[in-house]
Amino acid sequence: MIKRLRWKMVGINMAIVTAVLLTVFASVFFISRAGLARESTLALEEALQTGTYDPLTPGQAAGSRPCFVAVVYDGGTVRVSGSSYYRFDDEQTLLAIIQDCLDQTDDEGVLRDYQLRYLRVQTPLTTRIAFTDSSGEQSTLRQLLRSSLLLGLGALAVLFGFSYLLSGLAVRPVERAWNEQQRFVSDASHELKTPLTVILSSSDLLAQEESPTKRAQYLDNIRAESQRMRRLVEGMLTLARGDSGRAKTPMEPVALSELANETAMSFEPVAFEAGHPLEYELAENLTVRGRADELRQVFAILLDNAVKYAPAGAPVRLTLRESGRDAALEVENPGDPIPPEQLAHLFDRFYRADASRSDHEGFGLGLSIAQSIVTAHRGTIRCRSDAQGTCFTVTLPLGQASRRKATI
Repeated sequence: MIKRLRWKMVGINMAIVTAVLLTVFASVFFISRAGLARESTLALEEALQTGTYDPLTPGQAAGSRPCFVAVVYDGGTVRVSGSSYYRFDDEQTLLAIIQDCLDQTDDEGVLRDYQLRYLRVQTPLTTRIAFTDSSGEQSTLRQLLRSSLLLGLGALAVLFGFSYLLSGLAVRPVERAWNEQQRFVSDASHELKTPLTVILSSSDLLAQEESPTKRAQYLDNIRAESQRMRRLVEGMLTLARGDSGRAKTPMEPVALSELANETAMSFEPVAFEAGHPLEYELAENLTVRGRADELRQVFAILLDNAVKYAPAGAPVRLTLRESGRDAALEVENPGDPIPPEQLAHLFDRFYRADASRSDHEGFGLGLSIAQSIVTAHRGTIRCRSDAQGTCFTVTLPLGQASRRKATI
C-alpha cells in the first residue's frame, strides 16, 4: 500500500510538472512564432512601400529580411523587383509562385511549397505582392522545438529523481503510522488471546464440573480474565480517543495540588502493602486547565509503575512544584537504571522494558496512555533513569489563577 501511495504521488507530481512544462514551452513557441511572423510582415510592408527591400544594401535596416515585390497589372503584365538575395532566372517558377499567391484567399500567409511568406495589397489598377524567405522562420522554430524537447526531457528526468526522493520523505510518516497501527493490532490480538483462551477453557471445564468448589474457581478465573480484557479494551479506547483528538468532556480549571494530594493519599495503602513508603511534597494552589479524571489517571499510572518496579522496601517519592509557567510533577523510585536502548521505547504501546517486567500484571499500555493524556493537555512527559533511580517528570501549563497568585 505504501509503495502504491508513493508511486501515485510521483505520478501526480510528474503529471503536474509535465503540464506546466508543456504550457511554458507552448507559450514560448507560439510567442516566438508570432514574433518571427510579425518581423517578416514588417519587412514585407516596408518592401511594398519602397518597391524593394534589401538589408544587404547600404541604408537598409540591419537585421531585416530580404524581400522582392511583384506588381501584377490588370492586363496580366508582371513586373518584379527584388533584393540581390534572390535570383529570377527561372521565369516559369516565378510566374507559378505569383499565380499561387493570387489563388490564395488570404492577403497574408505562407506558400509552403516555395517556403515564402507573402503580403498582398490590391489597388484599383494593380495587385502588389511582397515576398520573403520563410525557411529561416521554420528553421528557427524547429531548433526551438528541439531545444525545448531536450530541455523538457532533462528537466523531467531531474524532477523525477527529486519527486521520487521527496515522495519517500512525504510517505515516511504515513508508513510509520501504518506500521504502528499494524503492530498495535498485532499486539492487541496477542494480549486478548490469553484471557480469551482462559475464559474458553474455564467455560468448558465449568460445563463438565460438578464440584461446587471447582465451579467457583472456574467462575473466578472467568471473572478475573474478563476484568483483564475490560482494562485492556478501556486502555485501547483511551489511546484511540487521544489519536483522533476526540475528548469526552471539555477542559476546565483543575486544582492540580488537591488532585495530586487526593491521588497520593488513596495510593498510600497500595504502596504500604507493597512495602514501599510513599513520600510526597506538593506545592499548594497550583491550577491547570484540563480534565481531572484523565490527570488523576496519569498520576495513578506513574505511581503504580514506581511501586511495581522499585526494589523491596525502597521509598517512592512524589513531588509537585511550580516551574516557571508550568506545573512540574515528578514520580521517582530508586532501582537499577533502564538501559538507553529501552528508554527510547518506554512510551511505545505494549512495550515492556525487560523480561522481569512481564511478570507484573499489565499490558504495556500505561505509559502510552499517560503520554497521550499529557500531550492532549499540551504538556510533556519524559523519563530519566540513572544510578540514582528512575524519575518520570510531567509538565503542564499553569492556569490563569495560578499565574495571578504567583504574580501577587
